[in-house]
Amino acid sequence: MFGAFITDAIGIYSVFGAFIVGAAMPKGAFAKAVAERTEPLTVSLLLPMFFVFSGLNTRIGLVNTVELWLLTAGVVAVAILGKGVACTLAARYSGESWRDSMTIGTLMNARGLMELILLNIGLEHGVITPTLFTIMVLMAVVTTLMASPLYNWIRRG
Repeated sequence: MFGAFITDAIGIYSVFGAFIVGAAMPKGAFAKAVAERTEPLTVSLLLPMFFVFSGLNTRIGLVNTVELWLLTAGVVAVAILGKGVACTLAARYSGESWRDSMTIGTLMNARGLMELILLNIGLEHGVITPTLFTIMVLMAVVTTLMASPLYNWIRRG
C-alpha cells in the first residue's frame, strides 16, 4: 500500500506503485506471507469488482454499424498479428521449435489486467472515447478467450 500511496502522491496512478512494490519485493518468507494474506480478498472480491467496473464501462451498443464492426475485426486482427505473430517469430529466431514458438506467441497474445486498467484510465480522462474503449475491450476479450483453445490445439498437434 505504501507504493500505491507514493505513486498517487506524485501524480501517478496508485496501481503502478503497488505493482512495482510487488515486482521488486524479494521472493522469500515475507513475500509469501503478504501473498497469502492478500490473495483471498484480492481474488474473491477486488478483482471481480474491477471486472464488473470494466464491464459496466463497456457499451457494446456503441459498436452499432457495419463500419465499426469491421474496425473492431481489424483491431483484433492487428492485435493478433502485432503481438502473437511477432512473439512467435521472435521465439523461433531465438531457437525455439515451431511448436514451442507458436505456444509462446499464443500465450503472449492474451491481453491482461494491465491493459484493462490503462483503458479505464484513458476513458476516465477522456483520452479515448467510450466507443474506442469498447472496441479495445472486445479485442482484449477475444484475444484472451482464444488463448486456451489455441494453446490446447497447438500442444495436441
